[in-house]
Amino acid sequence: MTVPRRPLSPASRRATQAVAALGAAALLLTGCGSDDGSDNASSDKGGSASAGTRTIKDATGTAVKVPAHPKRIVTLTQEDLDAVLALGVKPVGITNGQGLDKPPAYLAGKVKGIDVVGNLLQPVMDKVVAAKPDLILAGDMQDEQVLKQLREITPATVVTMAPTDDWKLTLRGIGNAVGELPKANKVISDHERAAKAAGKKLGANKGAEVSIVRWNPDGPSWMENKQFASGVALEMGLKRPKNQNKDGNAHTPSLSLEKINEIDGDWLFLSTLTSDGEKALKDVQKKPAYKDLGAVKKKHVVTVNGSVWSTRGGPLAADEVMNDISEALTKK
Repeated sequence: MTVPRRPLSPASRRATQAVAALGAAALLLTGCGSDDGSDNASSDKGGSASAGTRTIKDATGTAVKVPAHPKRIVTLTQEDLDAVLALGVKPVGITNGQGLDKPPAYLAGKVKGIDVVGNLLQPVMDKVVAAKPDLILAGDMQDEQVLKQLREITPATVVTMAPTDDWKLTLRGIGNAVGELPKANKVISDHERAAKAAGKKLGANKGAEVSIVRWNPDGPSWMENKQFASGVALEMGLKRPKNQNKDGNAHTPSLSLEKINEIDGDWLFLSTLTSDGEKALKDVQKKPAYKDLGAVKKKHVVTVNGSVWSTRGGPLAADEVMNDISEALTKK
């Protein structure tokens, strides 16, 4: 059964975000005991990794029993995959990247030999069964019928993301689910230090205004401040153009050609997610309205990977964004 990916961008979805206050923070509200009520997640005397479970709450607030030491993890989104790889955990089953028919290119070197069990949030159940998971990280899966099928494979099926969750909150929740919360906290603090240091090395572009845009088939959408890639730029000390300096974690609705000036900035980072979006971008790049943008005139337009920049994000993707910005803004 196929399940559509929850859209990242429509501003109209904000009405649903009030319900998401539970968020991935709920993943951190855990009982650390095993089934026998002890404080030790592993209850057998021999310390076997297979013994004992912990009860956590997933991003929907649902209580889920997970293995104390999961060994066979299946991830259903690239954000889940990014997170577990950053934590040093190798899953046994993964899905293809967002808008892709293969795993994300930036993770390709880390997932060789791992079975693909479907497309993003579209698991092929027979393949999931064959992976014999003891923990399924189900991203922002909302289809209750699919969740029911997954929980029949293993009750340890965890929804890891809610609409308002940023990648750091999600990473902490995933870290807790796989028994690596301290490592998750360290990954986050290491990233924050690296982003701050990278921002100080931008020379003349230190503190520049960057426009971050995804080009859709029907036009461009710029990203709000709490959207993943925008957040990385802000961590580096960069700024957003005044009209884009808006709190929120969404993309704007697609803009018409008449409003294309809204995407301008000192630097313009452009991404696409589909071939139709890529074609629309190529078409508009021939038009005077695009050529008149200040960033275009200054040759400050950078094309970036939409499957990294235009997602919910993760620690490895954050490093990619940081490196893309650093490379573009320090190039002589």
